[in-house]
Amino acid sequence: MIDLHTHSLFSDGTDTPAELAQKAHDLGLSAIALTDHDTTDSHEEMASACRDHGIELVPGVEISLHEDQIPKSGPEGGQRNVHVLAYFVPLESNHPVQQQLALLRDDRDARNRALVSLLQELGFEKLTFEYVTTLARSESSIGRPHFAKAMFALHPEIVGEESDQGWAKLFNDWLGSEGRAYLPKTSITISDFVEAAKGSGTLFSIAHPLLNYLDGAETPSTIEATMPRVMNSLRERGFVGIEAHYGGTNATTRAHMVKLTRDAGMIPTGGSDYHGSVKAEVSLGTGRAGDLAVPNEILDELKAAR
Repeated sequence: MIDLHTHSLFSDGTDTPAELAQKAHDLGLSAIALTDHDTTDSHEEMASACRDHGIELVPGVEISLHEDQIPKSGPEGGQRNVHVLAYFVPLESNHPVQQQLALLRDDRDARNRALVSLLQELGFEKLTFEYVTTLARSESSIGRPHFAKAMFALHPEIVGEESDQGWAKLFNDWLGSEGRAYLPKTSITISDFVEAAKGSGTLFSIAHPLLNYLDGAETPSTIEATMPRVMNSLRERGFVGIEAHYGGTNATTRAHMVKLTRDAGMIPTGGSDYHGSVKAEVSLGTGRAGDLAVPNEILDELKAAR
């Protein structure tokens, strides 16, 4: 079993790379990809920890990019930002891929500071950039989950008490794409990033595709009607994979997505999207429902596609 979608405290997870590798070892994972948001700074520590445990490490990253070909559905349309998983990422700081990641980190920092100001204007007077940084352990690691934690801790009179239902409501009302405090992300496009990676051996897979493309209308019929077109578009733009084995979906949906991915001539990648205690309902390796099992052969297919 493998897990190709995980996060550490170098982005918005809570585990150190060493803790993550230890948990992977205890679970019996043969390989893991640490896909922190917009950074590979965790790679050296993770590589050392994985060597100690005899686990294969895939250099990876998760990035948020502007979808330049498939707009949001509905009469209003609009910009769609999607999460993309990149595997076998070059680690040299002067590589064009790393330069693109630096731009994404700069955008994230500016957006986080603007979000603090916006939330203060909307009534969250106690929330400060310094407080959110404390939760994230460093400025470069700050993500929306840290803002949510701060909002629950400092202003329960506005957002209520922290719970699974409370998290969903907070993102819906405040931090999600339709929320009152949502700030759009970078304008770097999928095409821009894929172009920067040409010739490097980097492989791309779309993360949690149903979250990215179905706009909350996830049913067997909408999956069947929408995803083949999305998959074909991504394949034509240089993607080799679709995260069909996603830890946040049920077994029936995963099987459906694997079939559609194979029909599109692509590789059904997979991972738990593990974040540690910040998303305690998601387990490393086995996902939200506890029944995820990404086959070892998927990594073999990815290597063959390089």
